[in-house]
Amino acid sequence: MPSHKIAPAAPPARRPARDVIDAVVENMRTNLEQLKYSTLAPSRYTVYLHPGEYARLEGIVPILQEQTIRALAEELERLNARSPMRRWVGRFVGDAEPAIRNAASDWQVEFLPDHDGEMAEGDLLVDSELVLPARPDLGVGERTRRITTVHSGQRTTTRQQTVSRSEPASSASPVLARIEYDDDSGHHSYDVVKESLTIGRGGIAYPVDVRIASSPDVSREHARIRRDATADRFLLIDLSSLGTTLNGRHIPKGYDEVDGRKRENGAETALPEVAKIGLADTVFLEFRRVR
Repeated sequence: MPSHKIAPAAPPARRPARDVIDAVVENMRTNLEQLKYSTLAPSRYTVYLHPGEYARLEGIVPILQEQTIRALAEELERLNARSPMRRWVGRFVGDAEPAIRNAASDWQVEFLPDHDGEMAEGDLLVDSELVLPARPDLGVGERTRRITTVHSGQRTTTRQQTVSRSEPASSASPVLARIEYDDDSGHHSYDVVKESLTIGRGGIAYPVDVRIASSPDVSREHARIRRDATADRFLLIDLSSLGTTLNGRHIPKGYDEVDGRKRENGAETALPEVAKIGLADTVFLEFRRVR
């Protein structure tokens, strides 16, 4: 009977360093913010790589940073370039495009390995942050918009999140509410002293305040609780894949997903003073407001 040899598995495809630079530039184009007299480009970028991929590129990271910054500057110059005819016509029809500029004085690009074991070799994650100016006329303070782009094989997904910036809580900050829950690591109690907090399993590019030890049914960034100081109430936002419940009832999703891009849609649900919050019907949090 003939024997059949099993061919060894093909090594994972390596991602050329040029692709990394191109991914950062593409992320910058995605996270532009047009104002009245200028358009802002994010200045800070964090790039996560599989540990094996990072080890391969570690020796050239300084060069990679230098060339990524150069590519960002060149792309900004290219986006600002307009033909003489377009500039001339724009002067007369009032269609002058605002110049695009770096939101800060310098570009900041950091390359890091994925120590959470979330990425396969060849995967690439680019995270950018753009600080949006305050709008006192609309009652909106300073906010930060984060665009996270994940390249995995031939698939690219993009996630957008905008959060209000708040001062770090001090030890003297009053406790606004208390959250208690049990997860795979035991019983926990969390004092709410911030205006906004995020709940989930966390991970690279998913900073959370309440980190849940659980199965993947609970999303990396599952839900957010926000305090509306003007109305003196708390609001719950569902950011998950498998849903969030409030006292046993599912709340509306707080985002829309179109063509692999997640964008928050503003859907929020008011929290009563005492509430039971379910994360994918897996972990349940007891929320209680402190008066």
